[in-house]
Amino acid sequence: MPFATSNGITLSYQSGGTGDPVLLIMGSSAAGHVWAMHQTPALQQAGYRTVTFDNRGVSPSSVPPGDYTLDELAADTQGLIEALDLGPCHIVGTSLGAIVTQAVAIRWPHLVRSAVLIATRARTDVLRARMSLADKALRESGLVLPASYRAVRTALEMLSPATLNDEEVIAGWIDIMELSGGQDVAIGQEAVIDSLGDLRPALAGITAPCRAIAFTDDLICPPHLVAETAEAIPGCDLVQIDGCGHLGYLERPDEVNAAILEFLQKH
Repeated sequence: MPFATSNGITLSYQSGGTGDPVLLIMGSSAAGHVWAMHQTPALQQAGYRTVTFDNRGVSPSSVPPGDYTLDELAADTQGLIEALDLGPCHIVGTSLGAIVTQAVAIRWPHLVRSAVLIATRARTDVLRARMSLADKALRESGLVLPASYRAVRTALEMLSPATLNDEEVIAGWIDIMELSGGQDVAIGQEAVIDSLGDLRPALAGITAPCRAIAFTDDLICPPHLVAETAEAIPGCDLVQIDGCGHLGYLERPDEVNAAILEFLQKH
């Protein structure tokens, strides 16, 4: 895996395909290679070059101590785009990655050709704030939850009822989450959401074409928060995909890929 120096740290990245570049930014605690399950093959087949990377805090990228800020993650992305000479490029981000995409589009518009914001939000509402505080209190308590418990809780938070109640597939999902869900992965990233504030006033300055994608059963970035983000960005359109939760790009990859490609091909 190659590495690039950006914003004073080292980022691991992967690149494949040829054509116009698409940079994909993963969500909190997740590795960039998750995109390779469904999105990068579809993009490469459609004639795009894809670049994925591990955000700071996700090894083998640098894992600096302490809490991270949105400014740091956005500057990491800006530096990677410039180091790889990708700009202006299409950017696809999900969850935390979509928030980083917002920040890059606000601050470095010349680097962004278009942006797809999957499962995004521009602020933290009361329920999501309480969820974050509860997670922080659990970490600070020193209590280590069994991996099996964490996996089931993650499934309940991240997947749709349709998947949770599908007895042919849910055991596989939980097994994967148990194997991959470390207790202390990229803890520094959590502070980005905790200190998010309200980005909506700044979103009015975005000039790149944008599309927001919402998932009907998303508990982390519910459709109403995605919709208000889209409303704050001039000309941003909104696509809602049924029957999936926060991991909709894995639960309904064909529909998500179609929404991404249809948008990119117009810009």
